[in-house]
Amino acid sequence: MTRLQIFSLLRKQNSLSYRRSPAFEQSVVAKVMMYLGAGFMAIYLLIIGIALAVLSNEDGEPAILLVVLPVFLVIDFGMRFVVQHTPAMLLKPYMLLPVPRQSIIESFLINTVFSGYNAMWLFLFVPYAYITISGEATVMQGLAVLCSGMLLVMINSQWYLIVRTLIARSLLWWILPIVVYGLLFLPIFLEDLPVMERFMEWMMEWGATWLFTLVCLLVLLALFSVNTRMQFTFAYEELTREEKKPAAIRRVSKFTFLERFGLVGEYLKLELKSNMRNKAIRSRMLMSIGLIVVLSLLIAYTDIYDGVLMENFWCYYCFAIYGMTTLVKVMGPEGNYIDLLLVHRENILSLLRAKYYFHVAILLVPFVIMLPAVIEGKFSWMMMFAYMLLSSGLLYFTLFQLAVYNKQTLPLEQKITGKGNVENGLQLVIELVAMFIPLVMVGVLFLFFDETTSYLIMCIVGLLLTLAHPWWLRHIYTRMMVRKYENLEGFHATR
Repeated sequence: MTRLQIFSLLRKQNSLSYRRSPAFEQSVVAKVMMYLGAGFMAIYLLIIGIALAVLSNEDGEPAILLVVLPVFLVIDFGMRFVVQHTPAMLLKPYMLLPVPRQSIIESFLINTVFSGYNAMWLFLFVPYAYITISGEATVMQGLAVLCSGMLLVMINSQWYLIVRTLIARSLLWWILPIVVYGLLFLPIFLEDLPVMERFMEWMMEWGATWLFTLVCLLVLLALFSVNTRMQFTFAYEELTREEKKPAAIRRVSKFTFLERFGLVGEYLKLELKSNMRNKAIRSRMLMSIGLIVVLSLLIAYTDIYDGVLMENFWCYYCFAIYGMTTLVKVMGPEGNYIDLLLVHRENILSLLRAKYYFHVAILLVPFVIMLPAVIEGKFSWMMMFAYMLLSSGLLYFTLFQLAVYNKQTLPLEQKITGKGNVENGLQLVIELVAMFIPLVMVGVLFLFFDETTSYLIMCIVGLLLTLAHPWWLRHIYTRMMVRKYENLEGFHATR
């Protein structure tokens, strides 16, 4: 079997794996929503490409896109955690077949280089190149920027796979992308230095752009080679690894102080231990907290997000991010042992209450992290309390409705980049509603009231829904029992 045949066969089987999934029929609406999201992204890239090309023609700097590209590369790197999967889990079944292992790994990596997501960036580079060619640039000059940009996106795809593989082994590897992207931004921050001014001028020259294209091609080939060896090594280690007997546990956290709360306290213990031990849940928590820290520092010590609209959006987002990340899959982890939860009456109601109390308590974490923004005068105390109460009330009220409809089991060791993170279109719709409806309400309040009165109304709305949680949690539980057998069938099919 030739390498071309292997590549074609693996691409076909990867496409069929989605159709074989028990959740395929449930995810049709989610796929439509994802296609709509991709369409919006293409439109945004098209607008940005046209705007940068017009600016480039006006300033007489035709390679300006390559200078600002580090910003897009960082955004691209972050988005890949959602849209790009690491090939490690996909490789395992094929490593046992009598076919060249090197060819299998190369086929998966080539597929990531020429993926549909990478091709979407053509909506940024093609209009930019076309408009600059229509101006003062020649055809070859426009092609230089187009090739350089696409090569950098392909480099980012290979770089992501390397970083993601290393992060799975240790979170300390996060230092690597921080350092690399920090160096990419160095010319922008040090542009006043003579050396940096010369570097920026050199980047604007078309001869240098073609040289830069050649360098990008060599870097892509180098990263592809490193990725091939790394994925082969790690996949082989997984296959040959012997199962080790678990070491004796020296210390077990019992959280005995929660025993006074009865069954709800026991489920609070389960929630705490799940966040400490299970990879799927822990990774979501760590990524959410890391994002909150970064956003808080950017808001407090830079002017990037200055402005009433941006400050309100990011203040609410910092409170909402953890809930939107975890509660969109509410009852997913419990799908692994859902039969045990149904043994006693109202067990699941106690579980829902424990989840709610845990997520309300976790709101104190972003509150503390965002204190620098309050000290610097970017956020007011009223704003902080308003969005914290709005999250514990309106946001959680909305997201907990998914407990009625979620029926896909979330493997406890599954990474956030695994398949099937969005189970159905309703998840996506409710998450979008939970994210934007409060902000729409804020905008309406700002039209009729001053800032302090608006935040006070938000506090009252959030507090009322928070105090009413016993009523609406019981209503959710009642609806879950109506769909009990349908949900059980879904949980069993996706284990």
